[in-house]
Amino acid sequence: MIQRGASYDDVYAGFRWELPERLNIGAAVCDRHADGSGRLALVYEAPDGAVQRFSYDDLKGLSNRCANALAAMGVGPGDRVGVLLPQRPETAIAHIAIYKLGAVALPLFTQFGPDALEHRLGDSGARALITDGENLAKVPDGLADLATILVVDGDNRGNPLFWPSLERAADEFSPVNTGSDDPALVIYTSGTTGKPKGALHAHRVLLGHLPGVQLAHDFFPASGDFYWTPADWAWIGGLLDVLLPSLYFGIPVLAHRARKFDPEEAFALMARRGVRNAFLPPTALKMMRQVPAARERFGHRPRSVASGGEALGEDILGWCRKAFGVEVNEFYGQTEANLLVGNCASLFPVRPGSMGRATAGHRVEIVTPDGQPVPAGKSGIIAVRRPDPVMFLGYWNNPAATCAKFAGDWCLTGDVAVEDGDGYIWYKGREDDVISSGGYRIGPTDIEDCLMKHPAVLMAAVVGSPDPIRGEIVKAFVVAKPEVATGPGLSEEIRNFVGARLAHYQAPREVVFVPALPLTATGKIMRRELRNRPPG
Repeated sequence: MIQRGASYDDVYAGFRWELPERLNIGAAVCDRHADGSGRLALVYEAPDGAVQRFSYDDLKGLSNRCANALAAMGVGPGDRVGVLLPQRPETAIAHIAIYKLGAVALPLFTQFGPDALEHRLGDSGARALITDGENLAKVPDGLADLATILVVDGDNRGNPLFWPSLERAADEFSPVNTGSDDPALVIYTSGTTGKPKGALHAHRVLLGHLPGVQLAHDFFPASGDFYWTPADWAWIGGLLDVLLPSLYFGIPVLAHRARKFDPEEAFALMARRGVRNAFLPPTALKMMRQVPAARERFGHRPRSVASGGEALGEDILGWCRKAFGVEVNEFYGQTEANLLVGNCASLFPVRPGSMGRATAGHRVEIVTPDGQPVPAGKSGIIAVRRPDPVMFLGYWNNPAATCAKFAGDWCLTGDVAVEDGDGYIWYKGREDDVISSGGYRIGPTDIEDCLMKHPAVLMAAVVGSPDPIRGEIVKAFVVAKPEVATGPGLSEEIRNFVGARLAHYQAPREVVFVPALPLTATGKIMRRELRNRPPG
């Protein structure tokens, strides 16, 4: 635990990892707090306003039943199990059960369409899936490895139901004695070439996140803390910045299922439920800023607010201080290695526009593409040195991509930044073509592949375009087939086409029809030229 009272330099220099040889995330975040006291673990506010509360004892018994039910269906250690659910109790129960079983969790975003789900389920070789009737309709047929689908509610299409299966299972289960380096979860991340890649993480990844969570939330945990985020638990930000670390520390989490982020409701929810700690992505903060007189109307002051995904400027940080009464601590990371850099206003001054300083426990440097550290003031690639407990084991079944991610012992993030003389890191942009939009990191290749399936599209290229709310939006340049009439109607059709097959946040918000795309001599799309084209 990082304690108050020391300087940043003392905290950073004095930090030492205490990594056990054996570790199971499920037992660590649940069973060790299930002591019969009824300690609160999870509060769920349903869409209709109904509230359910779950203690650690409840979660232990339910996750034991879920692990036994999955085992009876043939799921064992190392098997991948998809979780396609929104923020709700069953999502937490499923994750804890999968880890206890020694299986590998595959978090899946409920806004994924059939193409996105087919790739992730198929590429990972998922043996089982836990979902609900609404999302089951999007799961493709014919996935060779998918033997079991467990449905929470709604139309189960003949598949076993989640709660009846748990009721029939025993509530005693001994978690598998997994090692710290044994696989625990695989989260797919978008890239610039090929399909999204699965970043495989070990059980130790939970411990690797703890220093970043503690500092971003002003020496978390504190008495009375209660954590919420609108970020979906299918993403590393929702799962490993909020849900699992909070449960590990014995701090309850608020689950709230919202189909679409409503900034006014976010203020109301935090006030209504007494949220003390919040992770609010930059886009959420920018939208909440548009709510008039929020502090006066809702009268709620959280203890800590963190944000990450893109840099917040001095203007938005100033508004946050007035609206929440606290300094927002920004942090930085990516799916392969998260919470590497961050701010802690009570430990050192926040410099608006900076991502902060290296988080205790992580050796972070700005390096050249071949892994050589660069001097202060010179731009380079943000990199973290291995071994590091927060770092991924590698890309699922993709050793070539894993190898390309490293320069010696440096894991290269692909993000370009400058470190000043005081150790503050300033983000400058992406080395590759990943689009950062509303907290999502979006690779263009997946979208371009989807666009090419549309009957009106001959060629397509996707880039990021600056946007004041989302940071960037997805912008598609489309060469239509000769016989096709272009216009606003086709643009909307193309947007809906991509949104239905991949996810709404991947759908191009702007579609530009062009006679041809700029190509290199070898036929590669010159996205940089497209990004630099003036509007219109």
